[in-house]
Amino acid sequence: MEGKNKRLAVLVGCNYPNTPNELHGCINDVLAMKETLVKRFGFDDSNIELLTDEPKSSPSTMPTGANIKQALSNMVDRAESGDVLYFHYSGHGTRIPSMKYGHLFRHEEAIVPCDFNLITDLDLRQVVNQIPEGSSLTILSDSCHSGGLIDKEKEQIGPSKLEEQKNGTLKQIHNNKPKIIPYELIFQHLSSLTNINTTDIGTHLLEFFGSEASMLFRLPLHDLDLFQPLKPDEGILLSGCQSDETSADMSPNMSNGKAYGAFSNAVQIVLKENNGKLSNREVVMKARDLLQRQGFEQHPCLYCSDENADDVFLLQS
Repeated sequence: MEGKNKRLAVLVGCNYPNTPNELHGCINDVLAMKETLVKRFGFDDSNIELLTDEPKSSPSTMPTGANIKQALSNMVDRAESGDVLYFHYSGHGTRIPSMKYGHLFRHEEAIVPCDFNLITDLDLRQVVNQIPEGSSLTILSDSCHSGGLIDKEKEQIGPSKLEEQKNGTLKQIHNNKPKIIPYELIFQHLSSLTNINTTDIGTHLLEFFGSEASMLFRLPLHDLDLFQPLKPDEGILLSGCQSDETSADMSPNMSNGKAYGAFSNAVQIVLKENNGKLSNREVVMKARDLLQRQGFEQHPCLYCSDENADDVFLLQS
């Protein structure tokens, strides 16, 4: 990359402290990634925005739905051709019933910010569509149901591209928690906030969050397909698991007392064990192999264009 090209990042870690949904390793995940971005990939600390729900976080740095989308929007607005953009999310994911007519899988993937203002695959598709030509946006999502989190991105490594070889895999007992909040619990929480008698989650989100709610619920149904990619784009998704799987959050008493997300940690190990350049495909495949050896039942996936699948991860120079 040319020296004039910027490297911009938004890192989001949601531990949901003091709630029934509490996780332990998500903030550690993004702090570790921030160090890696600076030391290995040439990111300037001033170009990395960190949003976490640690107790001392200010309202502006809390990972609410509005703050996350604003941070992504700010990053895209700053981007120019040739820039490298990166979004790392570690936290809960969920699946919601699809609002699209004829949708094959009848559900949509979403991440769950600390305030439950869901960010859906359509929102991330909109972000990818807005990046300048010649730049790239890599998204690493260490969350449940994260496969396919960029709407309509091409599957390179996933359930329909690889036949899993499970023979000889040893199942291990891990002290972990799945990084998922079931749709039913999200619906119950939002219903308690609005006190509206409806089974439509979009109504609750719009009532409570207004214009800050996901575009999925603000657009008329017939407009949802306006965000289809017309050609191969520069969006790259590394997901912690397939769309029907869960990702693991490891408890603090593992790994010398440090909590972490299984996929984020696997990527860190892969990068440390391979000093040279790795393609996006190699990062995902090596993380898959490592998680399988460790006994995890989650399978990281890769969604991007054919060219980007074999391009260097974060365009390491």
